[in-house]
Amino acid sequence: MHQVLINGKWQNSESSDTFVAADPKAGQPLEDQFPISSWTDIENALASADQAFVKLRSMDATRIADFLETYADGLEAESESLRAIAHQETALPLDTRLVGELARTTGQLRQAAEAARSMSWTRPTIDSVNNIRSCLAPLGPVAVFGPNNFPLAFGSISGGDFAAAIAAGNPVIAKANPMHPLTTKMLAEVAQRAAETAGMPDGTVQLLYHMDYADGEKMIRDSRLGAVAFTGSRNGGLALKRVADEVGKPIYLELSSVNPVVILPGAVEESGKKIAEELTGSCVLGAGQFCTNPGLVIVRAGDSAESFIQATADLMAESPIGTLFSESGQSSLNSSIQNLQAAGAQLVVGGEAGGGDGFSHANTVLRVQGDSFLQNPTELQAEAFGPSTLFVVVDSVEQTIEVVDQLEGNLTGCFYSATDGSDDRDYDQIGPHLQQKVGRLINDKMPTGVAVSPAMNHGGPFPATSHPGFTAVGIPASLTRFGMLQCFDNVRPHRLPKVLQDQNPGGVWRLIDGAWTERDV
Repeated sequence: MHQVLINGKWQNSESSDTFVAADPKAGQPLEDQFPISSWTDIENALASADQAFVKLRSMDATRIADFLETYADGLEAESESLRAIAHQETALPLDTRLVGELARTTGQLRQAAEAARSMSWTRPTIDSVNNIRSCLAPLGPVAVFGPNNFPLAFGSISGGDFAAAIAAGNPVIAKANPMHPLTTKMLAEVAQRAAETAGMPDGTVQLLYHMDYADGEKMIRDSRLGAVAFTGSRNGGLALKRVADEVGKPIYLELSSVNPVVILPGAVEESGKKIAEELTGSCVLGAGQFCTNPGLVIVRAGDSAESFIQATADLMAESPIGTLFSESGQSSLNSSIQNLQAAGAQLVVGGEAGGGDGFSHANTVLRVQGDSFLQNPTELQAEAFGPSTLFVVVDSVEQTIEVVDQLEGNLTGCFYSATDGSDDRDYDQIGPHLQQKVGRLINDKMPTGVAVSPAMNHGGPFPATSHPGFTAVGIPASLTRFGMLQCFDNVRPHRLPKVLQDQNPGGVWRLIDGAWTERDV
C-alpha cells in the first residue's frame, strides 16, 4: 500500500482501508492500493500544517518563490515518467494534451513564484494622514481537493489552487482525486524534494489520497484549517460548503457550468459551417470533460438554424468517441442525458453509453424549443459532463433574453455574431443580460481555452463557483483567496510588515493616500 506524506516524511497510513484506481481505456482496475486515511492521518497532517504555518507566515517570500520555481524545474525533469503515469490513469493523450497541461502547470507555478517574490498580491494600502495601513497576509493551512479532469494543472498538489495558496504563504494539505492517485503521489514526491531543497518547513506540502465523508467534514470544521479549495461535482462541493459555512470558513468551489453559447442569426448565415466545426471540436475535446464545455447553445428559429443544428449533429456523429475518466462518469453522463430528455429535450444524435474504448459515451446532441425550456429551465440546464450539448431554439430576441435570464451562474458565456454588423443590435440587447450570468464573456470563439493570464477570470456567479468575486486562474488575483486583510492603526513603524513600511523594498506597488506608487517614500 502506498504511503502518505505527512510532516515532511513518507509514512504508512494509520488506516487499513484501501482503494484502487482504474485504467479508463481498458475499463479495468489497476493494481496499486492506496489508503483511505483515518482521522489519525488527518489529525497528524493538521498538526504539522499548523506548525509549518507559524514558520511560513514570517518567512521571507523569496524562499517561497524559490520553492515554487524549484518545483517547476523538477516537474519538467520528470516529464516523461509523470506523463506516462497520468496517461495510464486518465487516458489523456500522452504527447499532446499532457504535454500542454504540464507546460501550463509549470508556467503557473513560476507566475505564482513571481507574485510571491514581488508581494504584489498583498495590496498594501497606506493612509499616512491617519497613520492607518492595511495589507493581505497569509490566512492559514489550506485543504485542496483536486478534480478528475486536470490531474496536473488543477491537481491538488500541483495546480492553480495549490500554487496560489503556497505563494500566499500557506501550507497545503492536498487531497488527491481517487481517479489518479499515483500521478498525484509522483507530483508530491517532486514537491517534497523541492521543499527540502528550498528549506521549507516540514508540513508545507502534505498528501492524503482519500477519506470518508465524516472525517472530511471534521477536517473542514477544524479551527487549524484556514480555507478550503475544491474543484469537482456540484453535489460534492455543496456538501463541503454546508460544513464550511457552519463554521464560517472560506471555501472556494468550482462546481458546474453549461457555458451558454448564443449564436446570432447573421453569424449562422455568414459562417454556420465554420461555427458548427468549432462547436463540435469544443464539445468532443477531451471527451467533453472540460468545465468550460459548451453545453447549451441558443439559436434563432429558421431554415439556417435547422441546417446548422443538423450540420453539428452530423459532425458530432462522425467524430471519434473519446474515453471518459471513469465508469461513474459514464453512468453520470448517461443519466444526465436521460434526465434532459425526461425534462423535454429531444435527442438528435447519440444518447447511448459505450461505443469507444473503455469508459465512453456517444457524442450527443439534443434540442428543445424556447417555450419548453422556459417551462422547465432548472432541469434543462443541468450539466451533462461529457461530449454533449443542448440546442435551445428561440423565436425572437425577446425570448433569447427570457432564456438567458433563467440561466444559473456560469463560468463563461459566448456570442457569435456577423462581421458586417447586422447582429449588433441583437447583441446590444442580449449582452448585458448574459454578462451578469457569467464570469467571462467571450466573442467569436468557443470557451474551452483558459489562458493563464493576470486578466483571466476563471470564476463566475453561483453555482459555477461559490463566490463571484474570485478567480481560480489568473495570478496575482487568485492568491487573494488565501489571504486575510490585516489592518495596522498607529502601529510603530518597525513593527509593520515590510510592505507597509515607508522604506519598503522597491518594486512593490502600494496605494498611498489614494495614489498607486512603487517609489520609496
